[in-house]
Amino acid sequence: MTNDLNTICWNVRGLNSTARCLAVHETLKSTTCHIACLQETKLQNVDSAFACFLGGYRLNNFAYKPAQGTKGGIILLWDENSALLSDVQIGSFSISATVKIRDSGSTFRLTSVYSPAQRRLKLAFLQHIRAIKPSPGINWLLLGDFNLIYRARDKNNRNLNLRLMRQFLATLDLCELKEIHLQNRKFTWSNERRRPTLI
Repeated sequence: MTNDLNTICWNVRGLNSTARCLAVHETLKSTTCHIACLQETKLQNVDSAFACFLGGYRLNNFAYKPAQGTKGGIILLWDENSALLSDVQIGSFSISATVKIRDSGSTFRLTSVYSPAQRRLKLAFLQHIRAIKPSPGINWLLLGDFNLIYRARDKNNRNLNLRLMRQFLATLDLCELKEIHLQNRKFTWSNERRRPTLI
């Protein structure tokens, strides 16, 4: 028996191009992941044939949150032979499900989020995270694209919104969340300018 469940979390920056869809398909096909959480899909509709293709024909079930216009969108893909997902809930900024690992019977709550980039919606996003916190005693894996930081060292310049950073940290504390630290690199995002902002 094992509790291992390989998970991929990926901001795909839009699945509205053939090249990106092929890249996701090839990557997921070449991994041993059991669950894939894709953010910023920019898709309003996802059908089972498309979801199966994205999942490399191995991740055989899905749920999705539609994009609003060309903003946001989340797809959750999983291998039913390894994990059962139930009680799927689509929130303002998230998809949540109860995951049961078939081999061990272990369960936890999984939430994939995509926070809006617009500053005016950040507080609503943080309130949403607080509202969907599971009941005490339920393990929770919260992952996705938060579009927020809580430490100055998570950005390569001093253009910081200290108020938002404090509110994000307060939300993490209230929800009793612990960060899974990034290994082998400092940043995951770049604005791809000549003198880039890295976060």
